[in-house]
Amino acid sequence: MTVATRKRKPADDGGAVFDRELDELPQELRWREWMGRIEAVLFASASPVGRDDLARVVGQGASVDMLIDDIQAELAGRPYELAQVAGGWMFRTKTQFADAIKAAADLGEQSLAFTEMEMGVLCAIAYHQPIDRAGLKDIFGKEVSRDLLARLRFKDLIASGPRSPRPGAPHTFVTTETFLVTFDLQSLRDLPELELSDS
Repeated sequence: MTVATRKRKPADDGGAVFDRELDELPQELRWREWMGRIEAVLFASASPVGRDDLARVVGQGASVDMLIDDIQAELAGRPYELAQVAGGWMFRTKTQFADAIKAAADLGEQSLAFTEMEMGVLCAIAYHQPIDRAGLKDIFGKEVSRDLLARLRFKDLIASGPRSPRPGAPHTFVTTETFLVTFDLQSLRDLPELELSDS
């Protein structure tokens, strides 16, 4: 086997194998290329990208965390940032520019316009999941409408959980990855602690 065959073995589809290592480049240029690859993958993704997925586009000796740190440092003066949410990374607009975005295109109201009751139900589900409609009724002292739950499901903030052990095995509700991303949480452990009153 020749050196050329070993380095650039044809893939099954007739193309060249993806070169993760970039051994032919000097170290500094290799690092810049890896940073560019990570940015491109994150830019192309609408949801957070995990460490294992990012590691597929860089060399084995490269630290994804260090590459992310360097990208974040370069973005310091930009209106967007690289944020760690829901077990991965994604580009996010910095909160200080939210009003400008709303004024320009009214984008901010598409997914974050909640009524007080919607927010209350979403919080109840987040803290008590999996929870069924009867459990929500226990919390609010009244029935939670199916329409309200459908709106939260439509926004992809809640999904069906396991069946409840109650008679009739009703559906339960759980939060989604979109919930974590929307509220900038890495996991449900990042929810603020509930302050319980004695009354």
